Amino acid sequence: MQHNYSYQSALETSERIAWRVEDLIGGDKKLDFTRPFMPESLAQIKQLSFLTRAEQLTLNQIRGHEYLSMFGLVEEFILPYVVEHARPQLSGDDYRVRALLQFAGEEAKHIHLFKRFRQEFENGFGSKCAFIGPAEDVSRFVLSHSPLGVGIAILHIEWITLRHYIEGVRDNQDLDPQFKSLLKNHWLEESQHTKLDTLIVESVVDGASAKEIDQAFQEYAEIGGFIDNGIKQQAELELENFEQATGRKLSSSEREEMSAALLKGMRWTYLGTGMTHPNFLASVEAIKPEARKQIEEMAPAFC
Repeated sequence: MQHNYSYQSALETSERIAWRVEDLIGGDKKLDFTRPFMPESLAQIKQLSFLTRAEQLTLNQIRGHEYLSMFGLVEEFILPYVVEHARPQLSGDDYRVRALLQFAGEEAKHIHLFKRFRQEFENGFGSKCAFIGPAEDVSRFVLSHSPLGVGIAILHIEWITLRHYIEGVRDNQDLDPQFKSLLKNHWLEESQHTKLDTLIVESVVDGASAKEIDQAFQEYAEIGGFIDNGIKQQAELELENFEQATGRKLSSSEREEMSAALLKGMRWTYLGTGMTHPNFLASVEAIKPEARKQIEEMAPAFC
C-alpha cells in the first residue's frame, strides 16, 4: 500500500490532540436544540415538503442521535478487534505497542463519549429515541469473521468519519456548535485511526493467502449487508421516534416517503461514503485490484 503512515507519527499526533470526555459534554456544555445537528448532505430530509420547518429540525436532530449512536455501536466491536490484534504484539516495536494501546484507549473513550451524548440528548430533546441493538449481538456477528475481513470493514468505517466531518461539518455554520465539537474531536482521533487501521490491515494481508483475501472481501460484503439490514430497521424506528417527538401521526403515503428518504440518507452516510472514498478504494486496490472494481460496481446502490 502506498502511504507514509507509521506507528510513531500516529502516536505522537494522538498524544498532542488528547482530550477528555468531560471537556466536551456535561455541565454548561449543552446541546442547542434550536439548531440542526446534521449537515443536509447526510440528513437528506429537506426533500420532505410535507414537514414544517420545525418538524424538519426535529427529524434532523433525531438523525443526529442515530448518527452518534451508530458510531457508538461500531466502536463496541472496533475496541475488542484492536485489543486482540495488539495482544500478541506487546513486545518488539515500542511505538507499535504504544500506538495500538492508545488506539484501543481512544476507542473506549469514544464509546463513553457517545453514551454521555445520548444521556444529554434525552435530557434536552424531551423524548427517548429508539435505536437498533443490542451492541453485544452486533459485535458477536462482526467479530465472527476473519481478522482481515473485519479489518477491511473497520477501515471503511474510519474513512467515512473523516469524510463526513471534512465535507459536511467542518465549515458548516448552521449546525449546533456543541454537536460540531463532538464530531470535531472524534474526527481528530479517527484521523490517526485511519492510519493505524491501514497498518493493521497491511500486516494481516502480509500473512494471508489468495484464498483468505478472497474470503475477506466476501466477509466485508457480508458485514456491509448486515449493516444495511440494521439501517432498514433503524429507518422504521426513526418514523416512530419522529411521531413520538412531534405528536404527529403520519399518513401511509407520508410514512412511505419518509422511510424512503431516511433509508437513502442512511445508506449514503454509512455505506456509500465509504465505498466511494478514494483512500479506502486505494487500500482495497493494493490488496486485490478486482475487489476495487467489484465495490465500485456495488456502490451506486448506496449513493
